Amino acid sequence: MRVLVIDDSRAMRAILGKLMSELGFDVVTAAHGLEGLERLEEDDAIRLVLVDWNLPEMNGYEFTLAVRSDSGYDDVRLIMVTTETEQASVQKALDAGVDEYVMKPFTRETLVEKLSLLDLLEE
Repeated sequence: MRVLVIDDSRAMRAILGKLMSELGFDVVTAAHGLEGLERLEEDDAIRLVLVDWNLPEMNGYEFTLAVRSDSGYDDVRLIMVTTETEQASVQKALDAGVDEYVMKPFTRETLVEKLSLLDLLEE
């Protein structure tokens, strides 16, 4: 399965990319929401997006709204991975259409748990 990792931090893209590769995913990365949308449009094999909230160009919330407004992406799962910890932010992201929410810093186990909840891990 192919995953798109969108984060403006090169280090975080590397960390998430390595972790997702170890879990058996093919990884594509983007540095901001607009670039993420371009990657999604170019690659119809992407089935999961890990997106940060705080991004230049187009933030993760705006990215989520854009993806969820296009029925062609109904089968793409979205996980917000962010430092935004306010309950209001979590609810806003869920209302916009993210499937799960992971707060930074996170552990491998936390991410694995969220992927399992979405039935995205090979048994």
